[in-house]
Amino acid sequence: MHDPFEESLRNLLKNAPSSAHDDHAALDRVLKTANRQVGVGALFTLMGNWFEAMMIALNAGSRGLKTSGPTSADRCAEKAE
Repeated sequence: MHDPFEESLRNLLKNAPSSAHDDHAALDRVLKTANRQVGVGALFTLMGNWFEAMMIALNAGSRGLKTSGPTSADRCAEKAE
């Protein structure tokens, strides 16, 4: 996958004067960390969307359920007798 930001970082390192520090390895570590953080964020977003969908489904399904206890209309009828 082509990433313009990654390409610009690599070009900057190629044009910079070389030093004792291994810039290529440092760049690879930074990019791996950034990709990992983006992946974790996407995973949490996915889990949040899944949780929201489950709550919507449970809310929609619970509308059709009848309560098991006596309703207020039944209690009023019992009091009237």
